[in-house]
Amino acid sequence: MSPSPVLTSASVLRADLHPGKPPILHVPTPDQADLPAWAAEHRHTLQGLVAEYGAVLVRGLGLCDTGQVASVFGQLAPALMADAEAFAPRQTYAPGVYSSTAWPANQPMCMHHELSYAHSPPGLLLLACLTAPTAGGATALADSATVLDALPPELVQRFEQHGWLLTRTYNDDIGASWTEAFGTDDRAAVESYCRANAIEFAWQADGSLRTRQHRPAVVRHPATGRRCWFNQIAFLNEWTLAPEVREYLLDVYGPEALPFNTRFGDGDPVGEDMVELINTAYAEHTIREPWQSGDLMLIDNIRTAHSREPFEPPREVLVAMAAPQPPATSSASASAPEGSTR
Repeated sequence: MSPSPVLTSASVLRADLHPGKPPILHVPTPDQADLPAWAAEHRHTLQGLVAEYGAVLVRGLGLCDTGQVASVFGQLAPALMADAEAFAPRQTYAPGVYSSTAWPANQPMCMHHELSYAHSPPGLLLLACLTAPTAGGATALADSATVLDALPPELVQRFEQHGWLLTRTYNDDIGASWTEAFGTDDRAAVESYCRANAIEFAWQADGSLRTRQHRPAVVRHPATGRRCWFNQIAFLNEWTLAPEVREYLLDVYGPEALPFNTRFGDGDPVGEDMVELINTAYAEHTIREPWQSGDLMLIDNIRTAHSREPFEPPREVLVAMAAPQPPATSSASASAPEGSTR
């Protein structure tokens, strides 16, 4: 990125570009009552910046409550998506507007693309910071095409050929239960959702639900055609967990019933060395800017991976998803197998 500022439209809006940071759009603080109108007026400007850079952080709006954020999100993306298949609980503030995923403050949420394991993943993420953390807690970013180019070609080729496999065992102890993840306690509705979204499923004797879903690991960006490393292979893998957490989960649930884990699409395990390679590539291409209360961020979810760094509470960041993409297929045009019962 060039360090020079970029002027947008005919207004005084300016995106500052500095190495190691996302584009930051400094705006004159609007009248708080007019924030939804401001969002509607500048929606196309913001969309243009996201299309150009993959993400933009908007600073100066002074967002201060959940209702206000929901109104602004609704103007920026009128059709917000419902959160389904979440791996950890969220609080719902308004239709399509959620809290950040519940995750221990002292543990990082590694780089990933939101719901990249979904049959129809979101193309756009919207985030708003109501309370900035005392320290840490940045939503860091990484360009997925750049990360792909940094990975060993043989690893990319294998994932591009076979895709990746996400296995989950929903229980009431760790992560989201199946009723929380699917938003219903109706087993028939869950089964219908799984069949419609290419997810294999099997009910266990103790009432838990076990699922498997095969997804492409490399996709082409819908606008640019660039190959993007688009998945949650490292983030949801057992080797990314803190060692003591991994050991505890293996001891309690066993290797085949972990709350979540990832494999190659052909079923082979993803080794610790491979997970380390992926996370290292992300780390070497990460940009970040600490949150300030009132900030807004828009992220192209296909082009740009994001993480959540450890922090000192409190931290309140609201999230919305929009622009659902067609069912993803591999950049190599390999099709994923359809879901079925097991």
